[in-house]
Amino acid sequence: MTDAAAIAKKVLTAIDGGSQTEPFTAGDPGFSEADAYAVTAKLRALRMARGEKPVGRKIGFTNRNIWPEYSIFQPIWGDLYDTTVRDVSPGDRVQVSQLPEPRIEPEVVLGIGRDITPEMGVDDIARSIAWVAHGFEFVHSIFPNWKFKVPDCVADGGLHGRLFVGPKRRLSDADRQTLAADLSALTIRIEKNGELADTGSGANVLDGPIQALAHLVAVLGRDRLNPPLKAGELVTTGTLTRAFPVLPGERWQTGIEGFDLPGLSVEIA
Repeated sequence: MTDAAAIAKKVLTAIDGGSQTEPFTAGDPGFSEADAYAVTAKLRALRMARGEKPVGRKIGFTNRNIWPEYSIFQPIWGDLYDTTVRDVSPGDRVQVSQLPEPRIEPEVVLGIGRDITPEMGVDDIARSIAWVAHGFEFVHSIFPNWKFKVPDCVADGGLHGRLFVGPKRRLSDADRQTLAADLSALTIRIEKNGELADTGSGANVLDGPIQALAHLVAVLGRDRLNPPLKAGELVTTGTLTRAFPVLPGERWQTGIEGFDLPGLSVEIA
Protein backbone atom coordinates (compact mmCIF):
# COMPACT_ATOMS: atom_id res chain seq x y z
CA MET A 1 0.00 0.00 0.00
CA THR A 2 1.27 3.47 -0.89
CA ASP A 3 1.82 5.73 2.12
CA ALA A 4 0.05 8.81 0.75
CA ALA A 5 0.70 10.86 3.89
CA ALA A 6 4.45 10.21 3.76
CA ILE A 7 4.62 11.13 0.07
CA ALA A 8 2.59 14.30 0.70
CA LYS A 9 5.08 15.36 3.39
CA LYS A 10 7.97 14.73 1.01
CA VAL A 11 6.26 16.78 -1.71
CA LEU A 12 5.58 19.68 0.65
CA THR A 13 9.17 19.67 1.90
CA ALA A 14 10.40 19.89 -1.70
CA ILE A 15 7.92 22.64 -2.58
CA ASP A 16 8.83 24.68 0.49
CA GLY A 17 12.54 24.31 -0.09
CA GLY A 18 12.55 24.65 -3.87
CA SER A 19 14.30 21.29 -3.95
CA GLN A 20 13.92 18.20 -6.09
CA THR A 21 13.57 14.47 -5.61
CA GLU A 22 13.49 11.27 -7.62
CA PRO A 23 10.12 10.57 -9.27
CA PHE A 24 7.99 8.40 -7.04
CA THR A 25 7.30 6.03 -9.93
CA ALA A 26 11.05 5.36 -10.24
CA GLY A 27 11.21 4.00 -6.71
CA ASP A 28 7.79 2.36 -6.84
CA PRO A 29 6.63 1.31 -10.34
CA GLY A 30 3.26 0.42 -8.81
CA PHE A 31 2.60 4.01 -7.75
CA SER A 32 -0.59 4.78 -9.66
CA GLU A 33 -2.72 7.75 -10.63
CA ALA A 34 -5.27 6.73 -7.98
CA ASP A 35 -2.46 6.63 -5.39
CA ALA A 36 -1.37 10.10 -6.51
CA TYR A 37 -4.82 11.65 -6.04
CA ALA A 38 -4.82 10.19 -2.53
CA VAL A 39 -1.60 12.18 -2.08
CA THR A 40 -3.48 15.25 -3.40
CA ALA A 41 -5.96 14.94 -0.54
CA LYS A 42 -3.21 14.49 2.06
CA LEU A 43 -1.20 17.39 0.65
CA ARG A 44 -4.25 19.66 0.82
CA ALA A 45 -4.82 18.63 4.44
CA LEU A 46 -1.21 19.44 5.33
CA ARG A 47 -1.40 22.86 3.71
CA MET A 48 -4.73 23.66 5.32
CA ALA A 49 -3.41 22.59 8.73
CA ARG A 50 -0.78 25.29 8.54
CA GLY A 51 -3.28 27.96 7.51
CA GLU A 52 -3.39 27.84 3.73
CA LYS A 53 -6.81 28.08 2.10
CA PRO A 54 -7.74 26.23 -1.10
CA VAL A 55 -9.20 28.73 -3.61
CA GLY A 56 -9.62 26.62 -6.74
CA ARG A 57 -8.04 24.15 -9.13
CA LYS A 58 -5.58 24.08 -12.00
CA ILE A 59 -6.01 21.74 -14.94
CA GLY A 60 -2.75 20.61 -16.49
CA PHE A 61 -1.85 18.98 -19.79
CA THR A 62 -5.05 20.09 -21.48
CA ASN A 63 -3.02 21.23 -24.49
CA ARG A 64 -2.67 18.11 -26.62
CA ASN A 65 0.04 19.79 -28.72
CA ILE A 66 2.54 19.54 -25.85
CA TRP A 67 1.79 15.94 -24.82
CA PRO A 68 4.69 14.41 -26.83
CA GLU A 69 7.16 16.90 -25.31
CA TYR A 70 6.47 15.56 -21.81
CA SER A 71 5.40 12.01 -22.69
CA ILE A 72 2.15 12.77 -20.84
CA PHE A 73 -1.01 12.02 -22.79
CA GLN A 74 -3.88 13.00 -20.50
CA PRO A 75 -4.98 15.97 -18.39
CA ILE A 76 -4.34 16.19 -14.65
CA TRP A 77 -5.46 18.61 -11.93
CA GLY A 78 -4.20 20.13 -8.70
CA ASP A 79 -5.27 22.56 -5.99
CA LEU A 80 -4.72 26.33 -5.92
CA TYR A 81 -4.18 28.18 -2.64
CA ASP A 82 -4.46 31.70 -1.30
CA THR A 83 -0.68 31.54 -0.86
CA THR A 84 -0.04 30.68 -4.53
CA VAL A 85 -2.58 32.87 -6.38
CA ARG A 86 -2.18 36.62 -6.85
CA ASP A 87 -3.96 39.31 -8.86
CA VAL A 88 -1.58 41.28 -11.08
CA SER A 89 -1.66 44.28 -13.38
CA PRO A 90 0.21 44.47 -16.68
CA GLY A 91 3.87 45.30 -16.04
CA ASP A 92 4.10 43.83 -12.55
CA ARG A 93 7.16 41.92 -11.31
CA VAL A 94 6.45 38.35 -10.24
CA GLN A 95 8.56 36.33 -7.82
CA VAL A 96 8.98 32.78 -9.13
CA SER A 97 12.73 32.13 -9.06
CA GLN A 98 12.37 30.12 -5.85
CA LEU A 99 10.41 27.45 -7.74
CA PRO A 100 12.33 24.42 -9.04
CA GLU A 101 12.75 24.74 -12.83
CA PRO A 102 9.85 27.20 -13.31
CA ARG A 103 8.04 27.52 -16.63
CA ILE A 104 5.46 30.08 -17.76
CA GLU A 105 2.07 29.16 -19.19
CA PRO A 106 -0.47 31.68 -20.58
CA GLU A 107 -3.95 30.52 -19.58
CA VAL A 108 -7.63 31.38 -19.39
CA VAL A 109 -8.88 31.59 -15.79
CA LEU A 110 -12.56 31.06 -14.93
CA GLY A 111 -14.38 32.29 -11.82
CA ILE A 112 -17.13 29.90 -10.69
CA GLY A 113 -20.39 31.68 -9.87
CA ARG A 114 -22.41 28.65 -8.74
CA ASP A 115 -21.75 25.03 -7.83
CA ILE A 116 -21.01 22.84 -10.86
CA THR A 117 -22.14 19.23 -10.91
CA PRO A 118 -21.30 16.31 -13.24
CA GLU A 119 -24.73 16.16 -14.89
CA MET A 120 -24.28 19.67 -16.30
CA GLY A 121 -23.48 20.03 -19.99
CA VAL A 122 -21.09 22.54 -21.52
CA ASP A 123 -23.80 25.20 -21.90
CA ASP A 124 -24.93 24.86 -18.27
CA ILE A 125 -21.32 25.06 -17.13
CA ALA A 126 -20.83 28.22 -19.18
CA ARG A 127 -23.86 29.75 -17.47
CA SER A 128 -22.16 29.04 -14.14
CA ILE A 129 -19.14 31.26 -14.89
CA ALA A 130 -19.09 34.65 -13.12
CA TRP A 131 -15.92 36.07 -14.68
CA VAL A 132 -13.10 35.32 -17.10
CA ALA A 133 -9.50 36.48 -16.89
CA HIS A 134 -6.18 35.87 -18.57
CA GLY A 135 -3.38 34.72 -16.31
CA PHE A 136 0.10 33.28 -16.17
CA GLU A 137 0.52 30.02 -14.33
CA PHE A 138 4.08 29.21 -13.36
CA VAL A 139 4.49 25.48 -13.13
CA HIS A 140 7.47 23.76 -11.58
CA SER A 141 8.89 20.26 -11.27
CA ILE A 142 10.23 18.78 -8.05
CA PHE A 143 11.62 16.07 -10.35
CA PRO A 144 14.91 16.93 -12.11
CA ASN A 145 14.81 17.91 -15.79
CA TRP A 146 11.01 17.61 -16.00
CA LYS A 147 11.23 13.83 -16.20
CA PHE A 148 8.21 12.11 -14.67
CA LYS A 149 5.07 10.08 -15.25
CA VAL A 150 1.43 11.02 -14.71
CA PRO A 151 1.27 9.92 -11.04
CA ASP A 152 4.36 11.97 -10.23
CA CYS A 153 2.80 15.11 -11.77
CA VAL A 154 -0.38 14.61 -9.79
CA ALA A 155 1.48 14.06 -6.53
CA ASP A 156 3.47 17.26 -7.15
CA GLY A 157 0.27 19.28 -6.73
CA GLY A 158 -0.40 19.12 -10.46
CA LEU A 159 2.97 20.87 -10.98
CA HIS A 160 1.38 24.10 -9.71
CA GLY A 161 3.76 26.79 -8.49
CA ARG A 162 2.09 30.20 -8.80
CA LEU A 163 -0.88 31.72 -10.63
CA PHE A 164 -0.99 35.41 -11.47
CA VAL A 165 -4.45 36.54 -12.57
CA GLY A 166 -4.96 39.61 -14.73
CA PRO A 167 -7.97 41.92 -14.86
CA LYS A 168 -11.27 40.05 -14.57
CA ARG A 169 -14.06 40.45 -17.11
CA ARG A 170 -17.42 40.13 -15.38
CA LEU A 171 -19.90 38.31 -17.60
CA SER A 172 -23.45 39.22 -18.54
CA ASP A 173 -26.13 36.65 -19.31
CA ALA A 174 -25.62 37.43 -22.99
CA ASP A 175 -21.88 36.76 -22.68
CA ARG A 176 -22.56 33.33 -21.20
CA GLN A 177 -24.78 32.29 -24.11
CA THR A 178 -21.79 32.09 -26.47
CA LEU A 179 -18.97 31.78 -23.95
CA ALA A 180 -17.85 28.24 -24.81
CA ALA A 181 -17.54 29.01 -28.52
CA ASP A 182 -16.03 32.46 -27.96
CA LEU A 183 -13.27 31.20 -25.66
CA SER A 184 -12.50 28.34 -28.04
CA ALA A 185 -12.04 30.81 -30.89
CA LEU A 186 -9.66 33.26 -29.17
CA THR A 187 -6.03 33.40 -30.29
CA ILE A 188 -2.97 34.41 -28.28
CA ARG A 189 0.65 35.30 -28.88
CA ILE A 190 3.37 35.21 -26.24
CA GLU A 191 6.60 37.18 -26.47
CA LYS A 192 9.85 36.95 -24.54
CA ASN A 193 11.74 40.24 -24.29
CA GLY A 194 9.79 41.57 -27.25
CA GLU A 195 10.35 38.57 -29.53
CA LEU A 196 7.62 36.14 -30.50
CA ALA A 197 7.95 32.84 -28.62
CA ASP A 198 4.75 31.07 -29.68
CA THR A 199 1.13 31.43 -30.69
CA GLY A 200 -1.89 29.48 -29.52
CA SER A 201 -5.64 29.35 -29.28
CA GLY A 202 -8.45 28.59 -26.89
CA ALA A 203 -9.22 25.45 -28.86
CA ASN A 204 -5.81 24.06 -27.86
CA VAL A 205 -7.07 23.23 -24.34
CA LEU A 206 -9.34 20.21 -24.87
CA ASP A 207 -11.20 22.19 -27.58
CA GLY A 208 -11.80 25.19 -25.30
CA PRO A 209 -11.55 26.41 -21.69
CA ILE A 210 -15.19 25.59 -20.92
CA GLN A 211 -14.73 22.12 -22.38
CA ALA A 212 -11.60 21.70 -20.23
CA LEU A 213 -13.62 22.70 -17.18
CA ALA A 214 -16.30 20.16 -18.14
CA HIS A 215 -13.60 17.49 -18.22
CA LEU A 216 -12.49 18.43 -14.69
CA VAL A 217 -16.07 18.35 -13.45
CA ALA A 218 -16.49 14.81 -14.80
CA VAL A 219 -13.22 13.66 -13.22
CA LEU A 220 -14.15 15.12 -9.84
CA GLY A 221 -17.54 13.45 -10.08
CA ARG A 222 -15.77 10.08 -9.92
CA ASP A 223 -13.38 11.12 -7.13
CA ARG A 224 -14.30 10.05 -3.59
CA LEU A 225 -11.29 11.67 -1.89
CA ASN A 226 -11.32 15.17 -3.33
CA PRO A 227 -14.16 17.73 -3.30
CA PRO A 228 -16.35 18.88 -6.21
CA LEU A 229 -16.17 22.42 -7.56
CA LYS A 230 -18.05 25.03 -5.56
CA ALA A 231 -19.17 28.60 -6.15
CA GLY A 232 -16.37 31.05 -5.45
CA GLU A 233 -13.57 28.83 -6.71
CA LEU A 234 -11.41 29.73 -9.69
CA VAL A 235 -10.07 27.32 -12.28
CA THR A 236 -7.14 27.88 -14.61
CA THR A 237 -7.66 25.76 -17.66
CA GLY A 238 -4.21 24.96 -19.07
CA THR A 239 -1.60 26.53 -21.26
CA LEU A 240 -2.72 27.90 -24.61
CA THR A 241 0.84 27.68 -25.99
CA ARG A 242 3.94 25.70 -25.14
CA ALA A 243 5.35 26.22 -21.64
CA PHE A 244 8.68 28.05 -21.44
CA PRO A 245 11.51 28.08 -18.87
CA VAL A 246 11.98 31.50 -17.29
CA LEU A 247 14.93 33.38 -15.77
CA PRO A 248 15.13 36.52 -13.61
CA GLY A 249 15.08 39.75 -15.59
CA GLU A 250 13.05 38.39 -18.50
CA ARG A 251 9.87 40.15 -19.58
CA TRP A 252 7.03 38.05 -20.93
CA GLN A 253 4.07 39.60 -22.72
CA THR A 254 0.89 38.32 -24.34
CA GLY A 255 -1.74 39.68 -26.68
CA ILE A 256 -5.21 38.18 -27.17
CA GLU A 257 -7.47 38.47 -30.20
CA GLY A 258 -11.01 37.25 -30.74
CA PHE A 259 -12.21 37.76 -27.17
CA ASP A 260 -12.33 40.91 -25.06
CA LEU A 261 -9.52 40.24 -22.60
CA PRO A 262 -6.36 42.30 -22.17
CA GLY A 263 -2.95 40.74 -22.58
CA LEU A 264 -0.49 40.61 -19.73
CA SER A 265 3.14 41.58 -19.30
CA VAL A 266 5.28 40.53 -16.33
CA GLU A 267 8.91 40.79 -15.36
CA ILE A 268 10.46 37.71 -13.79
CA ALA A 269 12.03 38.20 -10.35
